[in-house]
Amino acid sequence: MKIEITSKIIDITPAIRERIESRFDKLERLQVPLITPHVIVSKERLMFIVEATAGIPNGKLFAQAEHEDLYAAINELGQKLERQINRHTEKPIARRANGTRKEMPQPDEADA
Repeated sequence: MKIEITSKIIDITPAIRERIESRFDKLERLQVPLITPHVIVSKERLMFIVEATAGIPNGKLFAQAEHEDLYAAINELGQKLERQINRHTEKPIARRANGTRKEMPQPDEADA
């Protein structure tokens, strides 16, 4: 998968690129295709800010993480994206119970 990584202030070293790519590889294991993932790394004062956008079938993901350590911010960003993907894939299962309630037969008062 090709991940577009841009930075506003800091240089993207091979170690940073590898950490971001490994985090997105973990997201690929969830078997949801990520369409054109884009990561923006910036720094404001002492905090690193990492933002990511990625398209998925029938939706779009966006997450932002902020931390003093760049690698911790990347991990936090990956966890946020992972939660969004899980929510997207489990959504049909979560709504499964809504339709069964109406279909259940009502007990007759005469049988009681």
